[in-house]
Amino acid sequence: MNVAYINAYKDGILPQRIEAALKVLERCTLCPRRCRVNRLEGQPGFCRTGRDAVLSSYNPHFGEESPLVGRGGSGTIFFTHCNLGCVFCQNWDISHEGHGMAAAPEQLGRIMAGLQEMGCHNVNVVTPSHVVPQIIEALPVAIEKGLSVPLVYNSNGYDSVETLKLLDGIFDIYMPDLKFADGARAERYCNAPDYPAVARAALKEMHRQVGDLEIDAAGLATRGLLVRHLVMPEETAGTRELMRFLAQEISTNTYVNVMNQYRPCGAARTFKELSRSVTQEEYAAALRAANEEGITRLDQRRGIFPR
Repeated sequence: MNVAYINAYKDGILPQRIEAALKVLERCTLCPRRCRVNRLEGQPGFCRTGRDAVLSSYNPHFGEESPLVGRGGSGTIFFTHCNLGCVFCQNWDISHEGHGMAAAPEQLGRIMAGLQEMGCHNVNVVTPSHVVPQIIEALPVAIEKGLSVPLVYNSNGYDSVETLKLLDGIFDIYMPDLKFADGARAERYCNAPDYPAVARAALKEMHRQVGDLEIDAAGLATRGLLVRHLVMPEETAGTRELMRFLAQEISTNTYVNVMNQYRPCGAARTFKELSRSVTQEEYAAALRAANEEGITRLDQRRGIFPR
């Protein structure tokens, strides 16, 4: 399989990108928070992550989108902490409480290669936005140990275009969330009023790099953009507007997972509008909105609704 990062390694591009990315950590502007702390000296910003990435878990995962899972699963690596901090996060213990342990680049590279040895069809880095330098710093170790499956960037969508440009020609698949259409709601739930504008710019850059999602004869994703959108109660996320954006400004062939698994986690119950799960009627309306706006390439997995 022709994966991007191996070509970048052979062409000498990868070492240059690693150097440039680590330089950013000296006065960190890696994500849109732009905390400007020296993470190389261990100073934590919003993400509370210093020099080394912090891992929560890594394993073959079978709950991801169909083109990622196949028979062997998606090789997920969950990073601790987050640069967004949603009040309703379903991984609260990881993103907010910081459960995990630090991993040096050599260890992270061995983990990547080990997931492939387990039979995973890809290496899927989850919540990577604040640890981009650490991830690509680990790639030479993983490549030298035989890593050759697609690399998946599984983010919350709150990504800096400048940082994404450092990943051009390295990641094969981008899988961002597209959470909110409205800045006031993004501010209320994530303290990120610029989220809609940032995420839209990020998705445009991701699509520029890898295009629409490509799936091989075995039904596995090999390259491209896959977007996740979480349907929320009371139309909080702005589903229709976001689907219109994807159709009109990204591609009508965008592969989208319209997700129905919202439930009140973390601090969500402190907000009345977020204190219940999504109904079957709300989810059906979201699917109709996607189709009516021109997004018809939808992931086929469906969740179970509460009675």
